[in-house]
Amino acid sequence: MLVVPLIMFAFFTYGSAIATRAYMGEASAQAGTALRLAVSALSGHLNRYEALPALIADHDDIKELVSAPENAALRDAANLYLKQINGLLKSSDIYVVKPDGETIAASNYDGPGSFVGQNFSYRPYFQDAIEGRQARFYALGTTSLKRGYYFAAPIRTGADIRGVIVFKVDIDMIESSWGGGEYKIFVSDPEGIIFMSGSPEWLYGAILPLTADRIARTEASRRYANARLTALPVTRQRFEPHELMTLAGERGSSEYLVLSHYMPAEDWTVNVLMETSSIRAQARTALAAVFLILCIAGLAVAVLRQRRARLAERMQLQTEARNELEQRVEERTADLARVNSRIEEEISERRLTEQQLRQTQADLIQAGKLAGLGQMSAALSHEFNQPLAAAKTYTDSASVLIDRGRTEEARDNIRRIGGLIDRMAAISRHLRNFARKPNEKLGSVSLDEAMHDTLEIIAWRLKAADAELRLDLGTRPPVVRAGSVRLQQVLVNVISNAADAVEGLDDRRIEVSAFEETGKVVLTVRDHGPGVPAAIAERIFDPFFTTKGVGKGLGLGLSISYNIIKDFGGSLSAANHPEGGAVFRIELQSAAGLMPEAAE
Repeated sequence: MLVVPLIMFAFFTYGSAIATRAYMGEASAQAGTALRLAVSALSGHLNRYEALPALIADHDDIKELVSAPENAALRDAANLYLKQINGLLKSSDIYVVKPDGETIAASNYDGPGSFVGQNFSYRPYFQDAIEGRQARFYALGTTSLKRGYYFAAPIRTGADIRGVIVFKVDIDMIESSWGGGEYKIFVSDPEGIIFMSGSPEWLYGAILPLTADRIARTEASRRYANARLTALPVTRQRFEPHELMTLAGERGSSEYLVLSHYMPAEDWTVNVLMETSSIRAQARTALAAVFLILCIAGLAVAVLRQRRARLAERMQLQTEARNELEQRVEERTADLARVNSRIEEEISERRLTEQQLRQTQADLIQAGKLAGLGQMSAALSHEFNQPLAAAKTYTDSASVLIDRGRTEEARDNIRRIGGLIDRMAAISRHLRNFARKPNEKLGSVSLDEAMHDTLEIIAWRLKAADAELRLDLGTRPPVVRAGSVRLQQVLVNVISNAADAVEGLDDRRIEVSAFEETGKVVLTVRDHGPGVPAAIAERIFDPFFTTKGVGKGLGLGLSISYNIIKDFGGSLSAANHPEGGAVFRIELQSAAGLMPEAAE
């Protein structure tokens, strides 16, 4: 019984160490990126100003001032120049120091914390520069009490060093970017004292013991002026290959993963800290997940073994059930065969009925067209008689003109006779096309051509009703998917009904318009008649329903038109216009991408 607890203890002990080390490796890589960015930002910020002290030291005003430091005019000129340069470069301070350490000109000469008259001979950067070397130093200003990074260069007149130019750079902007992030970033000096930090409470704290030697070296350079130095409660340990640091605080201790980078030119170390609490939590979560997976796997094995035992039992039951099922299937198959035979007979009967219905519909369509032609007969007789009478007159006149030798006028009469014959032939052709039975082929039909042929057929009806047809198919008449002859029949029926509606009224306008709408074409026919009564609105497309008198129609026109449009994959509807009259709306599929062709 003790084996299982021992195995679990070993699993959690070694597993926790492995998982923690793995997650610390990932965190170290991420923190390393943050460290490189911080070092790069610091180095880039400081390197911008490195060459400037030497350039300023070479300026004539500065050289003349150190040669005659008591000259008030030269001092004023140098002060003004340093102030202008300081504002232009956005540095903290620029000042000129005599060989004895006294400041004789400064960019803040006119401010309350002016460096003029201050002695900085104790500063290491002054001591290095007065000996002819380029110097760097970071410290808390003893006069301004502001932190900064100092660049110093000797001022030479010929071979002699007559003074030092000091250039102080503000570092607050870099430091402010470190706050509030996932990492804690700080810069420490060789004595372990924190000079820059994204956590203000750590400033001037020491991460190394404050021994007497370290304090003495710091006080000698007056690097931190009168700032109070404190030793932070820090303990360090190794978690190979990583370095950890524990910092005690009022709310308890916090453990951090530490990455450091020494910058030799600046003589400081940039440190990036990342709390390990989240890392250890991830490791515990991963370990718990692995343990849970192992438990689930063990449970799965136990369940699998149990299922195998039950499977043998079920297989026996399934064999018995299969035999019974096969018997039932055979019986059911026989029943289904009988039902299938009856269904096939019903399908054959329905197909025959459907074929008969299609034939009946075709006959009704043809009957409707023939009925329309019958109603047109009187007007068509007039349409043919008028040209024939005119042709007879032109013929007689041509004979007389020929007898009199007026052959040119006789030719004009013959040309007019030819025009009349062409008109009668066009009317005859449209009537023949309208009367013949169409096939079932659908294709692209131009509304412009269909409407032109329709108007040739119903011109007599519009003339008889004294109706005014207004046509608006747009600048580019749409192309629809339909059959041209059947579409003409629909247009003849709908426009004829509109002519019937306006006949005898004051306003006899009929408006036909078309437009495209999201892949379809909408054609509307509006009359200015009395509209569709609400009592018959639902029956208007029923077969043999008509409001006309006896002999005025069979009541098939709108019913046939409705079914024709439906066969085209479109719709036909009727409604009353808000300003009066009826509006018939025909919606058809657009065939804009196809070439127009003859289609029935």
